[in-house]
Amino acid sequence: MILPRFWGRNDRPLGLTTIELLIAMMIMATLASLGASLYPNTLNNARIAKAMADIRVLEKEILVFHRLKGTFPNNLSHIGRGTLLDPYGNPYQYLNSADVGKGKGDSRKDKNLVPINSDFDLYSMGQDGQSVPPLTGKQSWDDIVRAADGGFVGLAPEF
Repeated sequence: MILPRFWGRNDRPLGLTTIELLIAMMIMATLASLGASLYPNTLNNARIAKAMADIRVLEKEILVFHRLKGTFPNNLSHIGRGTLLDPYGNPYQYLNSADVGKGKGDSRKDKNLVPINSDFDLYSMGQDGQSVPPLTGKQSWDDIVRAADGGFVGLAPEF
């Protein structure tokens, strides 16, 4: 009976030494720590992208409502989206520009305090769930906004 040969040329067992295993484990731990530190930023970027897509869909539904009825809806419930939440768990904010000055809200404003939309405002209050009308306010820095009458959707500081 011939037994299989498990030894290499130098009569050394084939396999990994303890040092080699430790080096491999250190490399894997380093890669895991790099990935773990990037995860929260990647997750927030995904939430921002989801909010931007939701705002585009809501915008289209609002414009369809406007074409059919000749007026913008008073709130998101009129288009069946009153309970829609942004990726951070907050309701989307909508303001018909016709309601500005009637005690129903103040329109969003750019750095020159000029309204960013002439038809309606639509935005997510972002991760902190807080917002103020001027986009330059600290509470608005993480807001995802529709601006330039739909020509821009993204983070408030980028507008």
